[in-house]
Amino acid sequence: MVDLERVGDRPIQSGVALRLPTALQISVEIPAEVIESNLLARIQRHARQWGVALEHASETETSGIAFGMRDQNAVVLKVIKQPGDEWLSGKILEAFDGHGVVRVHEHAPGAVLIERLRPGNSLVEMSTDGRDEEATDILADVIQRMSAHASSMSPLDLPKSAPTVHDWAKGFERYLATGDEQVPKSLVKAGGETYLDLCASQRRPLLLHGDLQHYNVLGDADRGWLAIDPKGVIGELEYEIGAMLRNPFERPELFLSQSTIERRLGQFTTRLNLDYQRTLRWAFAQAVLSAIWGVEDGFSVDSMNPSLRLAEVIRPMLAEHP
Repeated sequence: MVDLERVGDRPIQSGVALRLPTALQISVEIPAEVIESNLLARIQRHARQWGVALEHASETETSGIAFGMRDQNAVVLKVIKQPGDEWLSGKILEAFDGHGVVRVHEHAPGAVLIERLRPGNSLVEMSTDGRDEEATDILADVIQRMSAHASSMSPLDLPKSAPTVHDWAKGFERYLATGDEQVPKSLVKAGGETYLDLCASQRRPLLLHGDLQHYNVLGDADRGWLAIDPKGVIGELEYEIGAMLRNPFERPELFLSQSTIERRLGQFTTRLNLDYQRTLRWAFAQAVLSAIWGVEDGFSVDSMNPSLRLAEVIRPMLAEHP
């Protein structure tokens, strides 16, 4: 079963079974008040539209996930609750055409029908079980497969909905304008300056996943390790590494040591032929931006926030790797 305990950097509600009609083969019931007002109707509508016989479903903080069959193939129907980062994820998956990512069968704004991965375990357990080096190699392999395909895309092939990394830079200015002080102003300014400098000097932008990390790479017995839930953003490949350096999110002690950061960076930059310093600088700026996004999403951010702590660890390292 797909690992639904987390999405990206943000903790989510553990999977809650949705009550669906007997005709759709759902047997577990929960009170209606825990379901978004139109989520159930949207799941049913897309299931009918795409010919899916539903078996069971669950609800997360951000979406409804339904498992079922279509033409004797096991599938997963994901319906996003509100417009946001993954609202058009189906277009991003379609653009990668199964290269390092889960295959998409159908998609519409706010909904996507994908192949079901079995066993569907994420890389989190491998990383937290003392095999982080192996997990890092797998992540590098997934990136390599995705980027090889993305490099072959013409500008006309790029999803028009995909923002650029420069578009995401607006988060720094937006945060400073609020007057909020949960993320130290000096760190926001340093992160913003670094981020914009990197945006202006990118070498070869291409389509990226945008949130590629341990929770978003699942295992399949036939197809190996594959990425799910892309945000989709256009930027240089060095950008893609940032999310992996601040995960697994609930175990910050695994990624906050300088030796682990350097080891992971060494694996990624060697395997993918990346610029070490640019990758480190992106990781610093993104860690700050991740904390900003946390505040914007309504979470309380303090000095113990893993993203902020990672930024503070990386900051002095920038001088060591000029």
